[in-house]
Amino acid sequence: QVQLVESGGGLVQPGGSLTLSCAASGSDVKLYTMEWHRQAPGKQRELVAGITSIGRTNYADSVKGRFTVSKDNAKNTVYLQMNSLKPEDTAVYYCSAYPPWAGSLYRYWGQGTQVTVSS
Repeated sequence: QVQLVESGGGLVQPGGSLTLSCAASGSDVKLYTMEWHRQAPGKQRELVAGITSIGRTNYADSVKGRFTVSKDNAKNTVYLQMNSLKPEDTAVYYCSAYPPWAGSLYRYWGQGTQVTVSS
C-alpha cells in the first residue's frame, strides 16, 4: 500500500511561481514512477509531468520549459516547481505513483491540491 500526500497549492498571480510537494510512503515506493496530473473544472484529468525511479522525466507540451519535476529519495518526496504560471494552469493537481513492473493499472493517487492562477 502506498500513501501520497500533496501540499503547496494556493493562489498565485499570472507569471508567478509555486512549488508542489508529494510525500510518499509505503513499501518499495522508491522504485515507483511518480507523476503529477491536473484536472481543471469541466475537463479531463491530464498528465503534467513524470519522473521514474532513475530520474528520467517527461512533460506535457503545455508545461515544457515552465515546470520542473524532481525528487528527493532520502525524503521520499517528489516536487513540481511551476514557473511562469498562466490562468490556464488553474486546476486541482494530483500526485500519483505506480510500479513500472506492474503498470499504471496499479496507480495510487493523492488527495489533490488546488492551484489557482489569477490576478
